[in-house]
Amino acid sequence: MTTREDNELVARTGPGTPCGELMRRYWQPAALSEELPIGGAPLPIRLLGEDLVLFREPSEGSDQAGRPGLLGLHCSHRRADLSFGRVEDGGLRCLYHGWLYDLHGRCLDQPAEPADRAFHQKIHHLAYPCVERAGVIFAYLGPGEAPEFSNYEFLSAPTENVTVEKYYHECNYHQGNEGNYDLSHLNFLHYRQGQDETGNGVKSREAPLQHRGLQPAVVATPVAPTPYGLRSGKIRGGPNFDGELLTMAEFVLPNFTAFIEGRVKDAREHPGYSVNWHVPIDDTHHWKYSWKFSRLGPVKPPTWASQFGAGTGQTEMVDYHPVRNFSNRFLQDRLEMVNKTFAGLGGDFQIQDKWAVEGEEPIIDWTAEHLGSMDVAIESVRRVLLKAIRDLQEGQEPANVVRNAEQNHFPIVPFVVHVPKGTDWEGYCRYAEQMAGPDGAWSPPDGVTEGSGMLP
Repeated sequence: MTTREDNELVARTGPGTPCGELMRRYWQPAALSEELPIGGAPLPIRLLGEDLVLFREPSEGSDQAGRPGLLGLHCSHRRADLSFGRVEDGGLRCLYHGWLYDLHGRCLDQPAEPADRAFHQKIHHLAYPCVERAGVIFAYLGPGEAPEFSNYEFLSAPTENVTVEKYYHECNYHQGNEGNYDLSHLNFLHYRQGQDETGNGVKSREAPLQHRGLQPAVVATPVAPTPYGLRSGKIRGGPNFDGELLTMAEFVLPNFTAFIEGRVKDAREHPGYSVNWHVPIDDTHHWKYSWKFSRLGPVKPPTWASQFGAGTGQTEMVDYHPVRNFSNRFLQDRLEMVNKTFAGLGGDFQIQDKWAVEGEEPIIDWTAEHLGSMDVAIESVRRVLLKAIRDLQEGQEPANVVRNAEQNHFPIVPFVVHVPKGTDWEGYCRYAEQMAGPDGAWSPPDGVTEGSGMLP
């Protein structure tokens, strides 16, 4: 049964909070690589309720120039803002009195102090380790030695096979993530003219928009635990549909979801997937980092973009803040709702999802919800996350904290696949897993060549 205590446990992520301590046991996205170019200015960020600054190690005197470092925003001397500092002499120098810090937080220089005092050796500034993968700088904000960096396939793919964006959200991170495995909303919020009853195909370009959306025709909404999170899905049929459509999305502890946006014939043809990783800025704001990953070649733009005119495949943003937002009522077009889209928010899924999760309140009140039969995944993921929080509170290592290479394997295999009626969903999940190699990576199927692109 949902309680206000559980709600608070999951929603609060600042320093010292139970979920905040959980989040700090995992590597988390801190910024896009493009936000911190080599030779560029330091970047102030807020992550998990902490004010921090990212910078790149300067080139002089280092054979590893360009490595990212993450420090506490305020200088250890008089608390000045280090994001205005000088990047030089192997580190980041404060403008106020010249104190210099390297990316490990060591104070290298204090120009105003007597040289023989060695006061700088007594200073250790707040610093967190960083790694850079797939266009993103990740940081570990937890105690002790950092865990292994998780070997997720989308973070180790060739550069051209991955794209990443980030989107500012004015709501709690977890309700943002819940939108990814709320699988029934696809037939309503994202419904557009011409879709068939499965919600994944086009029936007719001229088919009228149904005012009640596409009826899901869902036979079942299965869930299955994994060592790293939870799989959730739906099985869809219907009188006008031959066979069944199996869908599966993967929640990965503690705060991202992988899913596929296009249908495939068989797991052996699996082209890749998308990932939405929701990272708390604080309790009521977060960044959504969104990857598109292809196993078969360069990522292609969404196939639905052309249906709504040029540019709808790319969210219009200023400094990673979507132009459509609550201040302008998301530029909703009521005429578009007549015969083009259910929501009147264009063809941009990012905007449609942003509207939904931000409109739920800055922190959704679980006790005021009335969850239905289609919400099994919502309840199940909450239980998985609460268990991880309580495991940590009891002194146990939470699930999906990777400490050795043998554990660093994640057969993430989301799918949408047309199968004969009666196909076992969990059995198909196991079959899809077997298509993955021992390191979790897929090989292009027979007859598919590099550069053939991905769905969507």
